[in-house]
Order: sequence, then structure tokens, then C-alpha cells
Amino acid sequence: MFSRSIIDNLRAWKSLPDRKPLILRGARQVGKTTAVELFAKEFDLYLYLNLEIDEDLKLFQRNLSIHDLYQSILLHKDQSAVTGTTLLFIDEIQNSPEAVKMLRFFYEFLPAVHVIAAGSLLEVMVKQQQISFPVGRVQFSFMYPLTFREFLTALGLNSALENFDALPLPDFAHPKLMTLFHRYTLIGGMPEIVSKYAQHQDIAGLKPLYQALLTSFGDDVTKYARHNTLRHIIRHCLDTAPHEAGSRIAFAGFGKSNYRSREVSEALKTLEQAMILYLLYPTTTTEIPIMPDLRKSPRLQFLDTGLLNFVAGLQGHFFQQEDLHAFYRGKIAEHIVGQELLAATTDIHKKPVFWVREKKQSSAEVDYLVQHNQLAIPVEVKSGKAGTLRSLHQFIDQSPHPYAVRLYSGKLELMETQTIEGRRYWLLNLPYFLAGRLNDYIDWMVEQLADKRKERLTPL
Repeated sequence: MFSRSIIDNLRAWKSLPDRKPLILRGARQVGKTTAVELFAKEFDLYLYLNLEIDEDLKLFQRNLSIHDLYQSILLHKDQSAVTGTTLLFIDEIQNSPEAVKMLRFFYEFLPAVHVIAAGSLLEVMVKQQQISFPVGRVQFSFMYPLTFREFLTALGLNSALENFDALPLPDFAHPKLMTLFHRYTLIGGMPEIVSKYAQHQDIAGLKPLYQALLTSFGDDVTKYARHNTLRHIIRHCLDTAPHEAGSRIAFAGFGKSNYRSREVSEALKTLEQAMILYLLYPTTTTEIPIMPDLRKSPRLQFLDTGLLNFVAGLQGHFFQQEDLHAFYRGKIAEHIVGQELLAATTDIHKKPVFWVREKKQSSAEVDYLVQHNQLAIPVEVKSGKAGTLRSLHQFIDQSPHPYAVRLYSGKLELMETQTIEGRRYWLLNLPYFLAGRLNDYIDWMVEQLADKRKERLTPL
């Protein structure tokens, strides 16, 4: 068991004066249960219920009052109430509409009990069974596969982790961290797979785990299909998604099928609710608020780049390339950046967006657009010279600010350059592996430029 960054969020939740039951969202097998078990060591009493187990599930089917329910849970677990802190973890809560309804009563009548619930398909269940969800009586936190930083932690690479955390990154650390990031991108961030790799360092031996994960996703999600046809469409979309990841997609005929737009849309949105994939939409704005345009075709982001590599048969290529952007048309580099950006915030589920030019005939596209304070910052995932960033230049020419970021295989560098039209701007060149620290480095860039301006204004 290795520590996850979500535990810091759980500690912050624990200390809230008006704490509400917490629903921990995330795809199956991203480590929700393990993280809570680690967190549970900080409590005097830990009560665990798994609602895939009939004996645990039946506790919520008896229509008990909240106080009687809690006493029933204590009796079921052969425990007594304590004067210290208590954590109740209700796992797989999507199996019990009654358990979902009871969360509000824990908040209203048993606020001293810390309650965490987890479920991989909660949204689907709530919608299908028309459950009265306790809005305003619960809060959410989100889990994703391991980030690069968590990957370093899991492998016990303390020196690499120390250099990764340094700001700015020391030049000497670049080669080692880039090598490790390639390995992370190859393997991915699914906890069971990372744990097995940490023990044996055998990539070939991970294949059965990848296959078992993909099979479990299909078995899990299709249980909630409204009818048999949708079940087949969901399986088709799940099988096809890794091959389409990183590309903009059309719903109609997705994956060279004969399925209609509405059918594919429902299937993909079910998979998105299960957090197995994400539909990232474009925006045409260069200012905040950054609003995605849901009328335009989305780009597909899969749960985990390691799973994507396994399905697409790309793992052997990692040992032949030095730059992530050099193979699979640069999609793997863009995809792992998207994975890091998704995991950067766990208190809200905020999907990345990308930028496209408003003109219909234009093919200009910037890989990501991130909000940093009051600025919309364009982020390109590209190799090559700064002068070749044509789409980025078109964004900067329309932007009210002169800041941009490029994620690439080179070293950390802040440079002043200009667009094709001649507008001067500042380009922050970051190694791919710092994508998860993007906001930290944008802050650093702004501070560096503020210092430069002060130097220019200071008299000799």
C-alpha cells in the first residue's frame, strides 16, 4: 500500500467544522478503497461496509431510523461506539439506493461520525432509479490513476521525487526524470499494475493485469445498460475508445460501426459517468470564463495511458523512441498530459478543454487551454522550434495577455519570442513530466517576469 495525494484532501475534509458525508468518485480499481484504508489509520474506530456483500447491503434495506441504523452497523461489526473519532466507509454504494438516501441523515443527525462513500457508477444508478439525491447534504472528491509524482512515490524513488518537487527544476535532474516519465507513460497509473511493477520490474508480466482490468470495466458498466442493444454498443465503445483516444470523434458510426449518433452518445456518456473515458470539448474563447462548445466534436480521453498503450499494442515502441512526440502521431504525449491535468484537481471534476479558431475553414487547434487566476493560458504539446507553433501563434494574436506554455522533451526554459504576425510573447518551455505542476510553473513564470520588469525600472 502506497500513499496517495488524495489523503491530504481527506485530512482537510476531516477538519472541516461543517463537514458533510464525502462521496469519493473514480473509476473502478483506481485505488479508492486502499486510500480510505490508509486514511482510516488516523481514526479511533473504523467501520467498513461493502454493499456488494449481502450482509452489509441488508443493513440498509430494513428501513431503520438513522440512530438505529448506526447501532445496527456497530452490532454487525461487533464494535462499540467510541468517544474519539469514527470513520464509516460505505463502499460500492451504487448498489443501494437506500444507502444513498441515508447520507443526508448522517449529516443532519450524526455529524460526529465521519462518513465516506464510494461508487464507480453512482450517477448512472441515481439517474436510472430516479433516486432523490441528497443535494447540499454531501460533498465530492475525485480520484484518478496515479500521477507521475505518485508513481515516483510508489517506486520509492525519493531522490527523483525531491528533484521533481524542487522549483525550478535543476537541469541535472532532467535526463533521469524524463526516462522515468517515459516508463510511467508506458505502464500507466492503475494502482495494481504499478504495485506489481514496483515489486518485480517486469513489464511483460503486467499483460494479464491489463486484460483483467479491461474485462472488469466491461462487466461492470454493461450491468447498467437500459437494454441489450445498448449493452452491445457500450462494449463496442469500450473496445474502440483506446484506438480513438487523442482524436476528435463523431458519434455517428463511431469506431467504424453502423450505430447512430444518439446510441453512441448514450454509450459514451455512460462510460464517462463511470470515469473510464472523458469527452473533452473545444472552446473558441481566448479569455475567461472558458466555456466549452458542446456543439463541436469532442476529443476522446481514455482513463489511463498505460491501458491505451496495451490495447493499441504500442508498448514495444517505447524502447525505440527518445521523445514521446515521435511516435503515434504525438497522441501519446498529448494524452498523458491530459491525464496529468485531469488529476491536478481532486476537489472538483474539471475536464480540460482545447482551443480551436472560430473560423469554419480554420484547422488551428491548441492542445489545451487552462485557466490560471484571471488568465486563459494556451498549452501546446509539441517538439520542434518555437517558430513552428502556428496554432499557438494564432491564439496569442487574439489573446489579451502574452503568456503561453509548451510541453516538450527539452529542458525548462523561459524565452521571449514572437508570433508569425510579429507579436512578442513569453513562452514557458516545460518538460512533459512537469505537466502535473503546470499551475506552479505558470506562477513561477509570472514571478520571473515581474522581477525582470523591476530590474528594468530600477535606476543604476
